[in-house]
Amino acid sequence: MEMKETTRDPPGVHNLAFRNDNEHVDVINLKGLRDNSQRIKNSQNKKTVHTNQDERFNIEDYLHKTKNYSVHDKQPHFKGLLEKKYNEACEYCKEHKSRMQYGIYGILITAYLAGVIATCSLNFQRALPLFIVTVLAIFFICWDFLTTKYEERIALLFSPAETYFKKHWFWLKWALCVAFLITFIFWIIFDIAERGYQHLISFGGLLMYVFLLFIFSKYPNRIVWRPVFSGIAMQFLLGILVMRTSVGFDMFNWLGIQIQTFLEYADAGAKFVFGEKYRDHFFAFKVLPVLVFFSTVMSMLYHIGFMQWLVAKVGWTMQILMGTAPVESLVAAGNIFVGQTESPLMVRPYLPYITISEIHAIMTAGFSTIAGTVFGAYVSFGISPSHLLTASVMSAPASLATSKLFWPETEKPILTQRNDLQMIKSETKSMLEAALLGASSSIKLVANVLVNLISFLSLLAFMDSALSWVGDLFNYPQLNFEKICAYIFMPFSFMMGVDWEDCFIVAGLLGYKTFFNEFVAYERLSKLIHNREKGGKMYINGVKQYMTVRSEVIATYALCGFANFGSLGIVTGGLTSIAPSKQKEIAASGFRALIAGTVACFMTACVAGMLVIPDLEVPCHIFLGNAFNSTDFPANSTKLVECCQQLFTSINGSQEIFHGGNYTLSSWKGCCRILDQPALNCTSI
Repeated sequence: MEMKETTRDPPGVHNLAFRNDNEHVDVINLKGLRDNSQRIKNSQNKKTVHTNQDERFNIEDYLHKTKNYSVHDKQPHFKGLLEKKYNEACEYCKEHKSRMQYGIYGILITAYLAGVIATCSLNFQRALPLFIVTVLAIFFICWDFLTTKYEERIALLFSPAETYFKKHWFWLKWALCVAFLITFIFWIIFDIAERGYQHLISFGGLLMYVFLLFIFSKYPNRIVWRPVFSGIAMQFLLGILVMRTSVGFDMFNWLGIQIQTFLEYADAGAKFVFGEKYRDHFFAFKVLPVLVFFSTVMSMLYHIGFMQWLVAKVGWTMQILMGTAPVESLVAAGNIFVGQTESPLMVRPYLPYITISEIHAIMTAGFSTIAGTVFGAYVSFGISPSHLLTASVMSAPASLATSKLFWPETEKPILTQRNDLQMIKSETKSMLEAALLGASSSIKLVANVLVNLISFLSLLAFMDSALSWVGDLFNYPQLNFEKICAYIFMPFSFMMGVDWEDCFIVAGLLGYKTFFNEFVAYERLSKLIHNREKGGKMYINGVKQYMTVRSEVIATYALCGFANFGSLGIVTGGLTSIAPSKQKEIAASGFRALIAGTVACFMTACVAGMLVIPDLEVPCHIFLGNAFNSTDFPANSTKLVECCQQLFTSINGSQEIFHGGNYTLSSWKGCCRILDQPALNCTSI
């Protein structure tokens, strides 16, 4: 069989199956050619399908390569002079990064110190707060630097003193206790002689609460008394600083005023959102925006690490002085500034390894203090910010004292060194993110406060109505929830040092705080404070309209804590979610922690009753009005005599029968009885 024109290969194709020597084609070769052609065709079909599927990717790769080639074709292969200089500058900055940072910090610090010196030279009195803050900042920065870098050398330097104290600590301990006890007894005697017996009642109340906790302690024979006595001593010393020294009082009063002024900036946002008349709805549009603002600020302070640093310093102080474990000390310090569920988050990795006594201490610390976020709300009610701040700080060591008395440590803590702990840092990446996180996290807090108040006040109105109906059946329609609580808590309020006539009112406030929450109690206390500031009659239809300043101060300290049944569920649920392995221990110690937290607040109120001097902050006309408006004639005191003398001095020889002014007629009559003044003003009354 011959084939014509088949021996010629297509252009560019060379096939070994063809042999053109004799112009004959072998049948076998022809068959192989056909088979080979069919395989090539099938292969090409498969490649075509695969190419169609990946066509998009091949085109993109092709365009990318083409673009790169075009760029490289346009750019020279050598770097320009400007680019070389830029890379050299970057390398230099990377190599000397730390030095440049120190240089920038040095310039900023120098400029700041120059500004401080300039302001002090212009008006030192005006710049005194800035000067004090600067000195404290320099001290703590130097302290942290030295302790971090030269900790071993400092420990070696003080090792002889440490050895001496350890060797003679038994005798030194008893000598210090005896000296403190003698000093305290003489102070009590002279203070009672000058100011009256009410301070002694507060001291007796403090001893009573310690005795009750000892009697009902979980393990009375395992109590370590160092945390108890040192915690009460820290309360007492802090109270003396704030309430009995003009420097401490002025410092905390100034700090409270600054905080109050700072919180008023929340009005700008409330005014913009709710309009000019936002104060018409005081709580919703005035108080709640303060929670949002303060939550935002606290989140920003956590971002920069200031709150962690402050909590660590306070916790370290309590750990050294009281001998408590690091975890419970840090949580107790954190509760001064944050809430009862947020503070344990700072030591979250260590919670599974703590003992049941430490769990009890953590829960007690949460019940005995308030959070910084609600602090602003209470200040906007009209409660004294300086007393709120002092109460929260004093209750921190008191919480550890009552906790270790009510549930002593029976196990050996695993974490005993402060260096074993590392507090969790903020997860936010920038200051703006921290502010947004703080504002958004306050939504839950605001909603929680709002719905709780609506539900509790509605429930309270219903209970009062039901109790009044029941009381009317027995011809006593005045029966209500406040009266029942007043009879329950009246002995406790009296032992705090509250005036007898005010015990009924303060006991009712304690009932509101325990069975509802402290928001309701502080809201009612603010009404009493506003009634006193307005003046007017103390009694209307036999019902007392306001209290003395002393009773207001003691009530402020007694109410300053989250110890209520609603918080018990919050703390139990929060800690269980953080440390699920400790669920049984948390549930077992919850109710006892609630009692210990309540007693811690009462002990703080007792210390305040021992030390408070209302005349430091109350003008003479208000002091005399409160003194002479009571049913019993007041006992003579130095302040009473001084105010009466100031009253008669204020007339400046006037012959008017009743000079008036800020003083009431009852004040004139009372002062005339005390001083037996023979002037016309007394003989004519």
